[in-house]
Amino acid sequence: MSDEVLTKGRVAVVTGAAMGIGLAAARRFAGLGMRVALADRDADRLTRAADEVARVAADGGESVMRRVVDVAEPEDLTRLRMQVVDRWGDVGLLMNNAVTRTGGGIAAPRADWRVAMAVNFWGVLNGVDAFLDTMIAQAAPSMIVNVGSKQGITNPPGNAAYNVTKAAVKTYTEALQHDLRRRDGCRVSAHLLVPGWTTTGEREHRPGAWMPDQVIDEMVPRLSAGDFYIVCPDDEVSRDMDRARIAWAAGDIIENRPPLSRWHGDYDAEFAAFEARFAERG
Repeated sequence: MSDEVLTKGRVAVVTGAAMGIGLAAARRFAGLGMRVALADRDADRLTRAADEVARVAADGGESVMRRVVDVAEPEDLTRLRMQVVDRWGDVGLLMNNAVTRTGGGIAAPRADWRVAMAVNFWGVLNGVDAFLDTMIAQAAPSMIVNVGSKQGITNPPGNAAYNVTKAAVKTYTEALQHDLRRRDGCRVSAHLLVPGWTTTGEREHRPGAWMPDQVIDEMVPRLSAGDFYIVCPDDEVSRDMDRARIAWAAGDIIENRPPLSRWHGDYDAEFAAFEARFAERG
């Protein structure tokens, strides 16, 4: 099915497209010959990003559109869908990528938690709500890619609000794909992109982190293979280490360990041995 989506003439819609993973995805889709709609709240950065994408698009600016969108506002995404369909009559891929790091720990201001949930979780639901019916009604297949995080799976201490929102995206996207595959004749699939440590925005690049293009290098062939979970390694954490950490986190429940036992202290040696066994298997 991916050969009918990631192909010349189809349309990709990317939120949070002004920088980072969203911009890297928009560039890649344009390079595949797709028409690309870039959406972001930052108008200035969005203009620069659209110009950058147009330089690699087959038809230049004719294949690229930009719209200032706040994903926390359902009306903005509904308007975006109408504009995309009116111009190109197609939605081959929707990538719900917009994110905020606003939030903090357990005691962070509740206003910050609400912002985090509004963008990171409700922004995904708003995108799906705006585009899904149109995508289902199309004769051609299409994909929805929701961007999660390993922090939504292993829940490391630090930014609890961010972790909660990304855990919600994971759970929602799993349910979405289950629902879609049970619909007779439905040709829409959902996928969960789980980046590793990635240099995004204006952060200084640090050794060990991947660049956004590397995340997209991982994502595109995995979409082509039909994978749902697209968990990206980085230059510090291997695939085996990811598997060990995810399995250990689930094991807290199965083994009745304290929550977040990986950071507990009393389990340091046990976790190190567990992770080493995964490395040996690899």
